[in-house]
Amino acid sequence: MAVLSSAKRVLLPWASNGHALARVSGGLRGALGTDGGGGGGCSLLQSRWRSSLPQLDPVDRSDDDNSGGGDMDWDNLGFGLTPTDYMYVMRCSQGEGGFSRGELSRYGNIELSPSSGILNYGQGLFEGLKAYARADRAGYMLFRPEENARRMQTGAERMCMPAPSVEQFVHAVKQTVLANRRWVPPQGKGALYIRPLLIGSGAILGLAPAPEYTFMIYASPVGTYFKEGMAAINLLVEEEFHRAMPGGTGGVKTIANYAPVLKAQMDAKSRGFADVLYLDSVHKRYVEEASSCNLFVLKAGTVATPATAGTILPGITRRSIIDLARDRGYQVEERLVSIDDLVSADEVFCTGTAVGVTPVSTVTYQGTRYEFRTGENTLFRKLYNTLTSIQMGAAEDKKGWTVAVD
Repeated sequence: MAVLSSAKRVLLPWASNGHALARVSGGLRGALGTDGGGGGGCSLLQSRWRSSLPQLDPVDRSDDDNSGGGDMDWDNLGFGLTPTDYMYVMRCSQGEGGFSRGELSRYGNIELSPSSGILNYGQGLFEGLKAYARADRAGYMLFRPEENARRMQTGAERMCMPAPSVEQFVHAVKQTVLANRRWVPPQGKGALYIRPLLIGSGAILGLAPAPEYTFMIYASPVGTYFKEGMAAINLLVEEEFHRAMPGGTGGVKTIANYAPVLKAQMDAKSRGFADVLYLDSVHKRYVEEASSCNLFVLKAGTVATPATAGTILPGITRRSIIDLARDRGYQVEERLVSIDDLVSADEVFCTGTAVGVTPVSTVTYQGTRYEFRTGENTLFRKLYNTLTSIQMGAAEDKKGWTVAVD
C-alpha cells in the first residue's frame, strides 16, 4: 500500500485480537497541499486517497466454530467490548454518487490519516442495535433495523455526509450478524450488540466536509448496560452541564455528542449514581434525557416523555414503548416534562437500545432524593415483558418490527 513518507499514521485500538489490519489511511501531504483552508483540491486528494484504500482480507469462514463464542461465560456478560470475528466496511468518495458494495473483513484495527475529518472535526455518526437468538433457535432477530438506517440518514444530512440506503444498511447488518453468529448469546443471556459507524475518513485540513467516507459495522456480545443489572437504578439531576442546546446536534446521533457528557457522568458515578439526567439549557427546569437513554414518567395513569424537538435523540426503543403503552390503553404525552413532573411521578423508567427498558428507583435533585414505584406490578414491567418477547421472537410481532436473519 502506498503511503507518503510524510504521513504519520494513527491506529485506533478498537480491537487487538491479532486479526489482520484493515487500512483506511490517506497521505498527509495530499491533505495539506491543495485544500487551501476551505477544503478544495478534491481531485488530487481523492486520487491519493483511493491509492491508499485497504485491501480487505478475503472472508473464509469454513473453519469457524459456530457452536458458541469460545469460552464465553454467558451468565456474566456485562456491557463491554468482546472482539468478535468480522466487521463490515463500505466506502464513498465525493462525486461517486453514493456508497458502493461493501465487504466483510477480519475484525481489527483501522488506520486513518491524522488529517481525517473524523479525527479533526468530529464528522461522524454511530448507531446501535441488537441481534437476538430466536426462541426456536432457528436463526436470529433484529429489531427495527430500518429505523436505525433512517436515523443515520437524518444525522448524515445534518453533518453533511452521504449515508447508505436503508437496503444497504440492513443488508450490512445482516451480513455482520451471520459472520459473527457464534457470538450471539443464548436466548435470555444477552444479545449481539451491533455498532454501525459512519465517519469522515478522508483527509482534510480546512474546515469542510471530508472527501471520503467510511461506513463500517462491528459487533460484540453484551449483557445488561448498568452494573445494577435488571435492578432499578438511581439517577442524579445535573444542573451545571447540559447535553444539548437548541439549534445544535442533540437530536442526531453524532459522535461528538457523547464525550462532553463524560465529566458529569463520571462525577455522578463516583457518588454512587448510575447516570445523570440533563435539564434543558434555556429554562433549566425541563428534563431532557440521560447520558445514553430517553426518559418516561407515569403519573395518575398518564405516561409522559420529553418531546424530541431538536435537543433530544428520537430513540427507537422510545418510539416502540410509546406505541406499546398506547396499545395498553394509556394516554401518552410527548411534551415538556418539568422537574416538578419528574419528582411527583409514580413511576420513572429509561429506554434505549443499550439499556433496554430500565426502572428508576430514585432521582436526586438539589440534595433531595425522590423515590418511585418499582417491582413486578408496574407499567415498566409489563412494557419490558412485551417488548423483549417481541424482540426475541417469543411473542407474535403484530407490528412488523422484527427482521429475521437466517
